[in-house]
Amino acid sequence: MEFIHLLILAIVQGVTEFLPISSSGHLIILPQIMHWMDQGLEIDIAMHIGTLLAVMVYFHKDVIGLLGGCRDIALNKPSENKHLCLNLILATLPVIIFGFILKTLIENDFRNTALIASTSIIFGLILYLADRKATKNSQEMGFMPHLHALYIGVAQAFALVPGVSRSGVTMTAALFLGYSRTDSARFSLLLSIPTTFAAGVLIVKNLIESNDTVMIYDALISGGMAFIFGYLAIWGMMSWLKKFSFMPFVLYRVALGLTLFLFFV
Repeated sequence: MEFIHLLILAIVQGVTEFLPISSSGHLIILPQIMHWMDQGLEIDIAMHIGTLLAVMVYFHKDVIGLLGGCRDIALNKPSENKHLCLNLILATLPVIIFGFILKTLIENDFRNTALIASTSIIFGLILYLADRKATKNSQEMGFMPHLHALYIGVAQAFALVPGVSRSGVTMTAALFLGYSRTDSARFSLLLSIPTTFAAGVLIVKNLIESNDTVMIYDALISGGMAFIFGYLAIWGMMSWLKKFSFMPFVLYRVALGLTLFLFFV
């Protein structure tokens, strides 16, 4: 692909991955709007890996704590990091199971504009309902019950459908369970680490086996740029949620869905 195409895709991925507006939906509809050839799932996931690294850098203290939690699991030693690590594992299982079952649909049938328009509006309105009660939320993420983590994991499985938004639906679930906006966002972003890593391992394996040097080059370039824009997006969103609500994201989702229905469906 041309560099300018990769740059625009990386900006879109970096900005939309952690905002509750669906990065996968934007990556599918952008080539259609711009009349570009679809970049394919490999480039999409390469950019997701770039934004994954952005999460790990921004939340480096949490990532170090999670490594300690893995050690505590092995030693059967109780700790807050162990508890968080187990919660992330539990919350990741549903998306792995459903991802395997729906693999063909994800790669083909789900990549269409009408579906993205519908899910953008529907899940945007659900986020609005969750956000309305967020000011009363007081639960802390530290020792989140395992059942809550599993609920959030089931919600995350819905994000296999483009337009739902992985970060959006997991934040929505956490808000409904009584967690604050910032804690909901923090857990959602940390949850992206195992999910994206699992998908990334498969794609990296496929790229290496393909010996497609052009595709590998495009993947590295787009992933690197997505890292930069992703980091800036995380910083911006976490700063925003300390003072304000999810309402701008709700309005954007509804506007995007209506625009897609009016002009592109």
